[in-house]
Amino acid sequence: MKELKPDCLEDLIAGVSLYRPGPMDQIPRYIKGKQNPGHNEYTHISLEPILNVTYGCMVYQEQVMQIVQELAGYSLGRADLVRRAMGKKKLDVMAKEREIFIHGQTDEQENIIIPGCIRNGIDEKSSNKIFDEMAEFAKYAFNKSHAACYAVVAYRTAYLKRYYPAEFMAATLNSYLGNLDKIPQYIDECKRLGIENLKPDINKSETKFTVEQGKIRFGLGSIKNVGIQPTKTIVEERKQNGEYKDFIDFCERTIEKGINKKCIESLIKAGVFSEFKQTKATLLASYEQITENIQNSNKKGMTGQVTMFDIGTTEDKEEMQKQKYNFQEREELSNKELLSMEKEMLGIYLSGHPLQKYREQIKNQTNISTLDLRELDEKTEPQIEKNKYKDGQNVKYAGIITQIKKKYTKQNRIMAFITIEDLYGSTEVITFESAYLKSKDNIMEENIVIVDGRLSIKEDDSTTIIANEITTFKEQTQKALIIDITDLEEETKAKLRGGLKYFTGDKNNIKVYVKIGEEEKECGVIYLNDDIYEIFKQIVGEERISYKILEKKPETV
Repeated sequence: MKELKPDCLEDLIAGVSLYRPGPMDQIPRYIKGKQNPGHNEYTHISLEPILNVTYGCMVYQEQVMQIVQELAGYSLGRADLVRRAMGKKKLDVMAKEREIFIHGQTDEQENIIIPGCIRNGIDEKSSNKIFDEMAEFAKYAFNKSHAACYAVVAYRTAYLKRYYPAEFMAATLNSYLGNLDKIPQYIDECKRLGIENLKPDINKSETKFTVEQGKIRFGLGSIKNVGIQPTKTIVEERKQNGEYKDFIDFCERTIEKGINKKCIESLIKAGVFSEFKQTKATLLASYEQITENIQNSNKKGMTGQVTMFDIGTTEDKEEMQKQKYNFQEREELSNKELLSMEKEMLGIYLSGHPLQKYREQIKNQTNISTLDLRELDEKTEPQIEKNKYKDGQNVKYAGIITQIKKKYTKQNRIMAFITIEDLYGSTEVITFESAYLKSKDNIMEENIVIVDGRLSIKEDDSTTIIANEITTFKEQTQKALIIDITDLEEETKAKLRGGLKYFTGDKNNIKVYVKIGEEEKECGVIYLNDDIYEIFKQIVGEERISYKILEKKPETV
């Protein structure tokens, strides 16, 4: 598209059709035709009225039908049969149609049914070449109407994503309200686009994802165990009678409108009440008693029951109200517990992913992610760096264990299906007995692990990883080489410079610092192993060379 520089919908439709295995060979020719109008090349001049709109290239299935109609005299119905035969690679049918296309067809009385190319003034060599081009092209061709639909939708959505990115991503997220599997992928895309994702809030969230000043607010309807109808009730009540002042106000206004304990518990876990003063732990410890007291109070009011407090003093009534809404104060849960609840209720880690601080480390220690696996399953065009991933290939994948399913085979051998989530989503890792027994101490829910395994790519099934071993993820410490050059002779410094330059490398990189007195200066990165370390010791002397552990830089928010 960058080379084509499309300026009309027709170009977009052609681009969609050409970007496929068969027609792809025509891309340079099409672009050349677009950039040099009037200089198109045709296998035969008779093709010009049909292919001039696509600069001499066969782009659409309709053009194949037009060619056999115009050049060989086929009927529309017979032309469609040829298109189908070519698309389905029916060699016997195509061999028969080639003869008819070139020489035509007559009945028993020698009446002409189909004239054929030769009768219409097209030489046999050109006719054969045209048929070959059609046969090769038609294996993967689109019909134009199909390509047009794709082009229009792609153009509109690209426009929206470019000029209304927050609204576009919110709408995309809303399309997966009932299926949160792809939500992490789109949340990650929001981060890439610089769009902030806001947590669900009882006074700000709607049922669906919404946009607030260029940011996306999580919808209440996406919270597990809450449901669309209860969220509509909550939002409607808020619109009619104002924002909820606190947790008690929320319960009193909604408890009789179908908002049950399970729903309230899920809302608490999702963090929608975080703007109120109580901790999440306090609300979880208190909500059941509070809702029961409200329900009991409402029932008594409806039946006209009177308690001893109702006829008591003002102080008695205030004490009863205090007991009715007595919060069992608790310190806030740990960050790990809060994130775990958030993941359970929202399907994603919104406040922060447990793996976020290990992002670079994981990238350095692995060679595949859920994003890659998803692209393999979707078989996107073109393939991920063609031939990068193959069935049976050894891979390393890291993530947090979210689910473990154990089972026994017919031979009474244990195996496990382990769901492991990385920053982009989840994948299933199959662990047979030998790998399971070797790794069982590391196979625990919420444990961060690295899987050493092989890819299983099947045409009609999801791509999976078969584990050889699962180990607990360990953060690698980064070492640096310190070389003291204080008062070092110039000749020795020259040798050292030569050595550092020679051993600059791409693998096993390590930073090098030179020390002059008490000051240390970074001077590059080299490839280092034990043998190379010995060489540097010989150059500067053993007492002048050492290692140090680099401190981790604080994470930016």
